[in-house]
Amino acid sequence: MEKILKITSETEVTPTELACVLGITARRIRQLSEDGQLIKSSSGKFNLADSVQRYQTIFSKANNQPNDEEKEQDKKRISAEVSLKQSKAIKAGLEVEELRGKLHRSEDVANMTEDLIFTLRSHLIALPGRIAVDVAEAANAAEAAEIIRKETHLMMEDMMRYRYDPDKYAERVRERQRWEKKDDITED
Repeated sequence: MEKILKITSETEVTPTELACVLGITARRIRQLSEDGQLIKSSSGKFNLADSVQRYQTIFSKANNQPNDEEKEQDKKRISAEVSLKQSKAIKAGLEVEELRGKLHRSEDVANMTEDLIFTLRSHLIALPGRIAVDVAEAANAAEAAEIIRKETHLMMEDMMRYRYDPDKYAERVRERQRWEKKDDITED
């Protein structure tokens, strides 16, 4: 008949026996011992009670509590997610303002200003042709100057009637969005 061993607080076991009790490999026992998490006695064996308690502490920490590096990574991840969501919210808000006509992109303002300048340019280029015959038929310089002044004022009044047209801006926004959507599709 086999002799039954009684386990006490002083019972020592080999690495293989401890591995069997803990349900891990003897190699893992050696790693934990080298890391200083399990302590060998002078005989090269492990105190069974102390080793089981230490392993349970190691196991519960590993399963329940993230280490400092994991906590820092979680903080960075959460911070990045918050920052991304804030950026998306700001972008969406700006797009809404743009669609409402309350906000304009600089490229749209530049294009509309360019249109105004081209209109002014075309008026100025057409001016000599419109007044040449009348000025040539003028009796004196004062009459010629008056003809030029009247035409210049008509041209300036026409330019003063130039007004901000939100529909033109909205049209430009819609055109640009169609272009951006097409670009997005081709990039994928």
